[in-house]
Amino acid sequence: MKRVVTFGEIMMRLHTPGHQRFLQARSLEVTYGGGEANVAVALAQLGVPSRHVTCFPDNDLGRAASAFFRQHGVDFDRTVYQKDQRLGLYFLEVGAGMRPSRIIYDRYDSAFANMDPAAFDWEDLLADACWFHWTGITPAISDNAAKACLQALETASRLGIPVSADVNYRRNLWQYGKTVQEVMPALVEHCDVMVCTEGDAKDIFGMDTNGFQDMAEQMLARFPNAQSIIATRRDTLSASHNRLTGIGFSHKAGYQETETYDINPIVDRIGGGDSFLAGYIYGRLNLSNELDALSFGTAASALKHLVEGDFAQHSVAEVEQILAGDVSGRLLR
Repeated sequence: MKRVVTFGEIMMRLHTPGHQRFLQARSLEVTYGGGEANVAVALAQLGVPSRHVTCFPDNDLGRAASAFFRQHGVDFDRTVYQKDQRLGLYFLEVGAGMRPSRIIYDRYDSAFANMDPAAFDWEDLLADACWFHWTGITPAISDNAAKACLQALETASRLGIPVSADVNYRRNLWQYGKTVQEVMPALVEHCDVMVCTEGDAKDIFGMDTNGFQDMAEQMLARFPNAQSIIATRRDTLSASHNRLTGIGFSHKAGYQETETYDINPIVDRIGGGDSFLAGYIYGRLNLSNELDALSFGTAASALKHLVEGDFAQHSVAEVEQILAGDVSGRLLR
């Protein structure tokens, strides 16, 4: 059966219990996550076979991270392990109400950043793929990661595999001597679907735009292989209360937007965008039109906000229940 393949760094997530501040906490809870791998897990929960490709340190932490994702149904058999390397970390303090969540990264000089691009045989890794997904975080980490990403995209294009990307500009990551403007355009040329905001288009591609639709039209004109630009519109009422709407523009369907979901209280918003993309990819593979895919992704993202951890833990039936209008949260027996 064909599978979705994702590529990117995975970090250990260390978060304070409950809503404790960093200064209060005397213990930290350990899980693992990464934008692209979160997409793979969410798809596995939706019944779509998925494989994540990454590079870990050849030690117990790298093996523990692999085992963690395998137990959620993701194929990690092609993981590259490198000796004398480290696993990236991030620390999370979950906010509430008017107090925002905070993240501190410790990912410098990780195994993923120091990868050898030649270690990945993309012809083999993508031989049974029906979709490839990456994010703008990967080429921001190191020159080697950017080279490996480009090799993957060139192979996917040659094999006719649809490609999605969350361009996801992270200003502080681009520290290895190349700028986002130098690297990203050549990567984005291979994409069929992009998650992109007006701010991303300005920062990465220098586009001056007048709203989402104008930005999307400019992106599709500049990158002719692309078919759809999608995003979520988030109204942040507090750290615990958001409203979320899916928006998209494509050559075939024009501008579309989904129902707005009122999410209150938020349990954990980390990974909400990854769940949106996973739901959208599921929709593109299984549903009849662009709006259905966009709606499925938005409902999946709303559900992810109500689950602790980096990635979604819901089934197709649970997303369909939300799409059918059942947002009551009534006890199920």
